[in-house]
Amino acid sequence: MAQDWDIKSRSESCTACSTAFADGQSYFSALLFGDAGYERADFCENCWTQSEAVLSPYSSWQGTYRTPPPPGNTEPLKKETAESLLRKLIENEDPQNKGVIYILAVMLERKKTLVEKDVTIDDNGTVHRVYEHRQTGETFLILDPQLKLDKLEDVQTRVVEMLGGSSTSAEKQTDTSDPSKQADPTDEPDNSKPDNDNDHT
Repeated sequence: MAQDWDIKSRSESCTACSTAFADGQSYFSALLFGDAGYERADFCENCWTQSEAVLSPYSSWQGTYRTPPPPGNTEPLKKETAESLLRKLIENEDPQNKGVIYILAVMLERKKTLVEKDVTIDDNGTVHRVYEHRQTGETFLILDPQLKLDKLEDVQTRVVEMLGGSSTSAEKQTDTSDPSKQADPTDEPDNSKPDNDNDHT
């Protein structure tokens, strides 16, 4: 694959028929890989039924459309958050940050900011996790580096340093049987609303 990380916006209307999605409406999303990289397409149920077999998507999932909240006031010099740092690192595409990017995505999943929609395994064994942002509907494609326990603490420490937190909080971990999915090295509060829309298709 040409990209290990990417962010794609959700459409406000069906890619095929251009009908605008209504709040609470089910939609179907597909992640396609072409000459220009990853592309996302969103469909109403009727158009998805007609298009799924033809598209042969890299990944696909079902979601519930929520009208995006109005943009908030811009706050200058706002403290770096897990989400803002994740967006910045994905944009930079530095392979040295692959562990940090993954841990940030897991943190945001646990805080119910992101919901995992799919897991894909390429022919060479590379694992990607497909997340969707609960509020904006954006797709986050994240490389899963399969972190080992002996590497986890170093990655956690880097995350804490990038977020400007205390290094001792990097040791917070609830289950070492699956360390990479349990790591949460910050005390960032969970301000999101619960969302049960997390089933893979």
